[in-house]
Amino acid sequence: MIVDFALEAERRHGKAPEEAIFQASLLRFRPILMTTLAAILGALPLLVGTGTGSELRRPLGLAIIGGLIVSQMLILFTTPVIYLMFDDCRSGEPDTA
Repeated sequence: MIVDFALEAERRHGKAPEEAIFQASLLRFRPILMTTLAAILGALPLLVGTGTGSELRRPLGLAIIGGLIVSQMLILFTTPVIYLMFDDCRSGEPDTA
């Protein structure tokens, strides 16, 4: 979604790639974060639950929550970088600034 918004900003509004991906990241940050937090809160009972069988569900909750946090960080930090790298490849000139 971040890339789609950045491409639209470049094509329709004539923004530079750096400005487009920055604006797209700001615009999509809240919905992405809310979706991830909803999934984390949904898996939280697996992690903190007690009772019969909780020793089997706890690792599943930890894996879900840990995976969501790690993937969220990777996506939010690497998507803009990769977008700009592909833009440099498309334009044929590396950005030296």
